[in-house]
Amino acid sequence: MTKTNYNTIPVDQDRLEDIISVLDTGGLLLYPTDTIWGVGCDATNPQAVEKVYALKQRDRSKPCILLVDSVATLKDYVREVHPRVDNLLTYHTRPLTVVYPQAQQLPPISTSADGSVAIRVALGGFCKSLLQAYGKPLISTSANISTEPFPANFGEISSAIIRGVDYVVKAEQYDKTTREPSVIVRVDGEGELEFLRS
Repeated sequence: MTKTNYNTIPVDQDRLEDIISVLDTGGLLLYPTDTIWGVGCDATNPQAVEKVYALKQRDRSKPCILLVDSVATLKDYVREVHPRVDNLLTYHTRPLTVVYPQAQQLPPISTSADGSVAIRVALGGFCKSLLQAYGKPLISTSANISTEPFPANFGEISSAIIRGVDYVVKAEQYDKTTREPSVIVRVDGEGELEFLRS
């Protein structure tokens, strides 16, 4: 059966069922996260994650960030959430990506070589609604070829990226707000925060 290319469907709005169908079949998504525009896929599908690396021409030794909809979902994919991090995630008002030392229920391609994983609980917007509907983590990596700068808004995304995905989300395309990547922190064994990107 021929796979539907959702980029060619002239609809005025995104339908979550269409996007979920793309994700379920290992497709790639171009979507607005709670920070910058990203290329994503089902983070539990290693073949789909491999396609993200190929499209971005990204070094496989550089793991991507994952997005989840809630702390409850986060706890399904990491062995432990330090109480200080749990509290931080509850009250932090800026998008915050945390590197956790031990992932679980994720393929090796979605984690670092040492088994750690960087995950962000999405704060809102279209991507949070999608994550809630999908119920699994999504890969979130900036929508650019690895040697190029990240796009500050949809208008800066290259045609190579747009052509390389299976679905381009329509939501927030006309938002010209300049966006920045999230803060990234790691927590040591004592619960102290180390900022990797601020």
